[in-house]
Amino acid sequence: MCYFEQTRWICGYWRWGHFRQQCNKEYRTGETCGLKLVYNTNNEPDKCKICKDIDKKQRKYMKLQSDIYRWQREGNRNATIEKAERDKSEVEDAISSMQMQHHNRQYSMS
Repeated sequence: MCYFEQTRWICGYWRWGHFRQQCNKEYRTGETCGLKLVYNTNNEPDKCKICKDIDKKQRKYMKLQSDIYRWQREGNRNATIEKAERDKSEVEDAISSMQMQHHNRQYSMS
């Protein structure tokens, strides 16, 4: 039960920080017992990197969607629309994956 700093962002995402204090179960200098306890939590008022990346992907998704609507109104852009639809699908998959990663870390204990 060694003590580590913890960083927690406003979205609930967190990560372990630097080692701060050794517990009395571990007698070797520089070693930890493997169990982590929070020594201090540093609250960050901003979003985590994953949330920022999700926001970027969502903006790209919305841009692709608006481009597709515009090209459909203009007509004669079938190949461009098909490519944009594929790109939109890839972006949607990436957003799902990043949201799942964020959710898993947000509610995990390690």
